[in-house]
Amino acid sequence: MESNRRWIYLGTGTVTLLFLGLIYAWSIFRTPFGELFPEWSISQLSLTFTVSMIFFCLGGFAGGVMSKKLSIRTRLLIPAVMLFIGFFAVSTVKPEDPAASLTMLYVFYGVFGGGGVGIAYNGVIGTLNRWFPDKVGLASGIMLMGFGLGGLVLGSVVNSMIGSMGILAVFRILAIVICAVCVLAAFIIKAPGEEDIARFSAPAGNSRPEAGADAKNYTAAEMLRTARFWIFTIWAILLNSAGLLVINSAASISVAYGGTAVLGMIVSLFNGAGRIIAGNNFDRHGRKMSTIVNTAFMLGAGILLTLGGMTGKYIFILCGLVFVGLAYGGCPTITSAYINRAFGPVNFPTNFSIANFSLIPAATIGPMISSALLESAGGSYDTNFYAIVCFALAALVMWALLNRASADE
Repeated sequence: MESNRRWIYLGTGTVTLLFLGLIYAWSIFRTPFGELFPEWSISQLSLTFTVSMIFFCLGGFAGGVMSKKLSIRTRLLIPAVMLFIGFFAVSTVKPEDPAASLTMLYVFYGVFGGGGVGIAYNGVIGTLNRWFPDKVGLASGIMLMGFGLGGLVLGSVVNSMIGSMGILAVFRILAIVICAVCVLAAFIIKAPGEEDIARFSAPAGNSRPEAGADAKNYTAAEMLRTARFWIFTIWAILLNSAGLLVINSAASISVAYGGTAVLGMIVSLFNGAGRIIAGNNFDRHGRKMSTIVNTAFMLGAGILLTLGGMTGKYIFILCGLVFVGLAYGGCPTITSAYINRAFGPVNFPTNFSIANFSLIPAATIGPMISSALLESAGGSYDTNFYAIVCFALAALVMWALLNRASADE
């Protein structure tokens, strides 16, 4: 019964993250808002997503701080209110006042929406990982698969709703639905007691080599003083940046090389699969193996895409996009599992939120380099493919340095 209970919590948390993952689906909302407000430039619209990602990271950090004083119920009810206010306020923007409406979009979608999702994300993952000390990689993978696929799974439904009732009405509905999902999760998910954690903990003989630090629960300050945290963070930034060189243009890349826009969505599908694969790999083989496999996926992606660009054969492009999805999806799962195992579960919510700040430089570096390379190459994606290979090779160097740093400690 106790074992079943934790799986019920995991299922609830995954469904919650599926809805929260809609914050990543800004591309669904961008076009309708652009049509409603033709005065807004593409860069102004794109800034909305940037603001939401910054406050997602800040919200995650706030959630980590809250975890020391507030229950998981409170940490889900707070974002429920924030998301309701944020999404409902977005539905009140006025086409006749584009300047004020743009500010409202930044504040209520970016700050309230991104921040609320960050707090809830941290609360769900931080709590449920404690229920799965024996399967932290698998649990992280399942939850993050839900978060990553939120835009894909629910996006078509939302898109259809926008077409039939308009973007503002859809935001009113989303305000109610997402709030309700968070409130329901708040009354279902419970934090484990010490006896629960002890019951599900893996036998000592199953500990991975890099889990030697499990005997100590690092504070955030102590974690930040370790070389392996910074090496791992650079590794994650490199792979996430490599993925973002093409992931936002997957549909366009597919079309450019003879495929269809729908096939470009294969990146999203394998993004979700990569989270499960990486989590299972981490549980079975530990950090060293899971990180080298993820790095190999990205290196393979760069090589396949380069071959596709050189030969014009779509099969190479398709397989390359598959491997980009696997590698990009595996990064957040490995980050969650590694921070938990290497630096201990006690301060995991705060430590994990700090590790997630790697998303900000990655979200800046990847798209920025991609745009510059596309412009200099006259719209050709070939140089982006070369850059993926370079990023993956740099990540391979970080992997070797991480092994050395972990052995020294």
